[in-house]
Amino acid sequence: MPHHARVLTVSDRSAAGLREDRGGPLAVSLLQEAGFSCDEPLVVPDGADSVESALRDLVDQGPGLIVTTGGTGIAPTDRTPEGTGRVLDRELPGIAEELRRRGLADTPLSVISRGLAGIVDPGVLVVNLPGSTRAVASGIAVVAELAPHVLDQLAGGDHS
Repeated sequence: MPHHARVLTVSDRSAAGLREDRGGPLAVSLLQEAGFSCDEPLVVPDGADSVESALRDLVDQGPGLIVTTGGTGIAPTDRTPEGTGRVLDRELPGIAEELRRRGLADTPLSVISRGLAGIVDPGVLVVNLPGSTRAVASGIAVVAELAPHVLDQLAGGDHS
């Protein structure tokens, strides 16, 4: 049975209907291609409170993986990491570091992404991605490589 994933787009403009969400649907499509079952993205406005609330609601729905897109930069409203940090029980900094490292192939600006990755106990992996479609594409490639192993470990699987 495939792992279940959810995508959360964080964008004031997309939440207000002023800009089409392209990153969220791309993430869903790429996750489905990687073998995850994945519903349509949820879109919320920027801000730590909206991200925290949406993540808590998604965790309660029980997906194994939650990927956020947007709000990881340094603009005044970019607060996705702050909201995510309120929800995580344990961070996995190596995942966030790898996302930034691989992003360098696309842009030197990947190093200013403040995205987090970590676990919400007992078994949800949360990964923040920037909102650009390039960052989503390269980020989902990393997530698709690592998430099945992480989720199997969280379910009590062996370390192999």
